[in-house]
Amino acid sequence: MADKMYLGIDIGGTAVKLGLVDEDGNMVSRVLEYPVKFDNYETPIIETVVKSTRLFMEDNNKNFAEIAGIGVSATGGINTKLGIVEGSAGHIKNWEGTNIRSRFENEFGVKTAVLNDANAAALGEMWKGAARGKENVVVMTIGTGVGGGIIVDSKILLGTKGFAGEIGHIPVNVDGEDCSCGNKGCIEHYGSTSALVRKVKEAVISGEIKGIEAGKVDGRLIFKEVAAGNEVVIKYVDEWINYISAALVGLVHTFNPEMIILGGGVSGQKELFVDKVKEKVLKSVMPNFAIGLTVESAKLGNDAGIIGAVRFIK
Repeated sequence: MADKMYLGIDIGGTAVKLGLVDEDGNMVSRVLEYPVKFDNYETPIIETVVKSTRLFMEDNNKNFAEIAGIGVSATGGINTKLGIVEGSAGHIKNWEGTNIRSRFENEFGVKTAVLNDANAAALGEMWKGAARGKENVVVMTIGTGVGGGIIVDSKILLGTKGFAGEIGHIPVNVDGEDCSCGNKGCIEHYGSTSALVRKVKEAVISGEIKGIEAGKVDGRLIFKEVAAGNEVVIKYVDEWINYISAALVGLVHTFNPEMIILGGGVSGQKELFVDKVKEKVLKSVMPNFAIGLTVESAKLGNDAGIIGAVRFIK
């Protein structure tokens, strides 16, 4: 029976999720979620998180003396060495410059470690999810943006300050459109679910795709149309998959992983998405890199960041 108890906290742009995790990586208490964007970040996220953490511990009849460590997974560019937010995804107000680690250690008297949410999710998948037992893994999460984490020899790749694994900003179209990061042609701008929705919407508005209302276009509808054989929608999805696969081919050649994990809502589409990415990547990488390489969907869903943050502090 595992004795030590850890608190895992996953801070996103809209909500903070909390869970108690034992030393074997099992979620002991159900995850609770509290909103952080209720007044458009006028109340700094860290204030909401500190308050939520106290509430969560009270609800679980736990005191901080019983906790062996706090692992925090957080949105944005996280300096893992210092536990500070040094870059803000989507420029969230009152977030950049927040020293999460010192605030938590001062408030609760418990050793705290902080890392970026995508890196935490990758660690979670390696510890308890789809990449269990694997040592070299590339994780790509596809949603509003494109995030990722790289595991090399069973360790999360952090880089000089902890910013490594920002794979959404690999340029896949150097003469392409502007990305929110200030560069051109990033995979985030071409390979996110938002990018696919944007392209299909434009095609609906221009009249190229018929029989769909622009306002109703989302990922679910797009894949429904693909399953129904809508050729124009299939063309856009194929283009989108090409961009994602191109970025993954580069990552495979750089890191020589044994596994690629695809996360985000779209990873639930096995035949229409995951299998197609797998086929493209295996066909495009140099043959010696393809041997033994598998492509799978992430397994932990919303728990990945919490479990990975605990793995990081353990």
